[in-house]
Amino acid sequence: MKRRLTSAFLIFTVLVLMLFGGSVCRAPDYPEPGSFPTRSPSMSAMPPEPSASPEAGAGPSSTPSAQPESYTVSFIGDITPDSVAAYRSSPQGYQSVVTPDNLGYVFEKTVQYFEGDDFTLANFECVLSNYDVAEDKNFTFRAPPEYAGLLTEGGVDFVTLGNNHAGDFGLQGYEDTKAALDSAGVAYAGRDEYALYETESGLVIGVYALSFGSAEQIRAGVSALEEAGAEFIIAALHWGDEGSYDVNPTQLEQGRAAIDAGADVVYGSHPHTLQPVEYYNGHYIFYSMGNWSFGGNTDPPDRDTAIARLTLERGADGEVAVTGLELIPCACSGDADGNNYQPVPYAEGSEEYARTLSKLDGSFTGADLTISYEYGFNEY
Repeated sequence: MKRRLTSAFLIFTVLVLMLFGGSVCRAPDYPEPGSFPTRSPSMSAMPPEPSASPEAGAGPSSTPSAQPESYTVSFIGDITPDSVAAYRSSPQGYQSVVTPDNLGYVFEKTVQYFEGDDFTLANFECVLSNYDVAEDKNFTFRAPPEYAGLLTEGGVDFVTLGNNHAGDFGLQGYEDTKAALDSAGVAYAGRDEYALYETESGLVIGVYALSFGSAEQIRAGVSALEEAGAEFIIAALHWGDEGSYDVNPTQLEQGRAAIDAGADVVYGSHPHTLQPVEYYNGHYIFYSMGNWSFGGNTDPPDRDTAIARLTLERGADGEVAVTGLELIPCACSGDADGNNYQPVPYAEGSEEYARTLSKLDGSFTGADLTISYEYGFNEY
């Protein structure tokens, strides 16, 4: 069991800123830092494995030390339980495939990874509301409030609403979404907001969410979480170029700024593709976790996604640090000829498995996706 402690929200305006099972793979070794290439940021090597603790009585004055507290934190990509208008009511539409009486279907093949962890985070790109007056934009996504249940069925504890679809149905839809998540017991942070979450195991996690903001906002959000008492800080940043496997200069600047400001890890979203993982100054930056269960495309040209699992340990001094990373390559759809919105792990050693890892280590050489924004086409 996991539990939410409290949410504390902060809207950083300019004035405020002026004031202040599947196969598991350990992350590959990254190349030494160098110049910033097109596809991947310059990345440091993985941290060394911690050395084994000496056995009791091994030295003349050795004293057995207490076993450190350990936690598991999982990251997945975008969850969007709706399809674009042209497909919404079709047999291929998300809510035709994933019905309100079968919300557990989405995580049926992967829930085992999230049931036993301490904290699972996703990017939720959909309004949960019965209010149906959409904003004037090409793509809007909305599901009935009961679709918050697919998160609880899947073991998702926290979602970021810091994205470009949280306001698809105006302020009413945004507030309804928060109310639906509250009712389901799923914690969240909205655009330019932060929240605290305490796990059942006693770890206080802080999440700051921002959509296409500035480095100044990021530094302020991280600082606010430090002051609020977060023991482990996640900067959830919505950024980058849709369909691109490249980390752009703004992502690079802001991701590193978040770590330099005191964030323990950066979780990125928006491109709908996997992008490289950087190990910067002793911390991980996940530039984009891609799609998880995404209704915006009924036949996605790229099905590759992943679960990122961080192992954290609390040392004798009380500080919490990342001591390990596992990457679990998956497909965002178990249907190779369409989208069934049910992620499945790839088989270890398969071509798909290797390709997914290449996107995470920056060695992927495929072309970026071409995305049509004409109304009525699938978004990707």
